[in-house]
Formats: sequence, C-alpha cells, structure tokens
Amino acid sequence: MSDERLLLSNVVRGDRKAMETLYGTYAGFATAVARRYVHDTNDVRDVLQDSFIKVFTNIKNFSYRGEGSLKAWIMRIVANEAISSLRKSNRFIFTDKFPEMDADIPDPDLDEMSPEVINNLIGKLPPGYRTVLNMYVFEHRSHKEIAHELGIKEDTSASQFHRAKLLLSKMITEYKVRRSV
Repeated sequence: MSDERLLLSNVVRGDRKAMETLYGTYAGFATAVARRYVHDTNDVRDVLQDSFIKVFTNIKNFSYRGEGSLKAWIMRIVANEAISSLRKSNRFIFTDKFPEMDADIPDPDLDEMSPEVINNLIGKLPPGYRTVLNMYVFEHRSHKEIAHELGIKEDTSASQFHRAKLLLSKMITEYKVRRSV
C-alpha cells in the first residue's frame, strides 16, 4: 500500500494525526495554487481554510485513482475555492482595457527566472486575465470549460487568455530589462 493511500485511509477513519500530516504535506502546494488566483494574503488564508474544510468533509467520497490523485483532487478544490472567493468579493472582473503593445511579442525566455518571480508577475495581472490564464495553463481546462465555470462566452475566455499572455510577456521582458541594468 502506498504512503498516500495509507494516509488517505487513516484520514477517512478520523485519525487526527493523519489529518495533520495530510495538511502538512499539501498546505504548501495549496498555498501556491491559491496565490495564483488570489493575491491578498488574508484572502489566501481564507481560501486555504475553506478548502481544507471541504477536503476533510468530503474525503470519504474521494475515489483513489493512484499515486498523485489525492494531491490533484485537493489542488482542484483549492482552485475552485479561489475562484469562488474572487466571485464573492466582486473582484472577478473581465476587462477590455488593453495596453498598447505589439501583438507579435515572442514568448519570453523563462530559463533564468524563478517560479516565485513568475508567480508574482502573474499575480499582477488583472483578475479576469489571471483567472483564465491559471485555469487554462495550470488547471488544463478548455476555453469551453472555463466559459461554463465563469459564466462567460468561450470567445471571452480565449481573448482574456490571449491578452494575459501578451501582458505577461511584456511584464517579463520589462522585468528582465530592469534586472540587467
């Protein structure tokens, strides 16, 4: 029996030590996922709390599908809670305001950039851009799924993603220029 499967069965049985271990094992990953969507530290804490309440409440219904499936399930809950948090706080805004920039900006070279810097730059995107980018890139959802989840048109999802990519590329290029000076 894998460590993850053993941990899962102990949590389902109500073992408090196993619950602490589950939280300790996945809280860092969950924080990173929440921060991709929600930039305010207090909101991230709220998302984490609500997420783990859902995890512990619904874990008996979780169907184990092999190593990594528990982590994936938890991260999906965190992403959904972060999106719900944005919706509830009315910070879930899609914008057509788009800074002037070349639409043919090449994809930036990310080799020398830390994940923390990239996540920080993603966090500076407008909420609509950031949400669609995260759902498409990190959650591997289609524009049809994103549109359904967010109550927008598929074309809106695609355009928000395209604009997010362009703006993020510009921000990365500017970051690299500032660093090289």
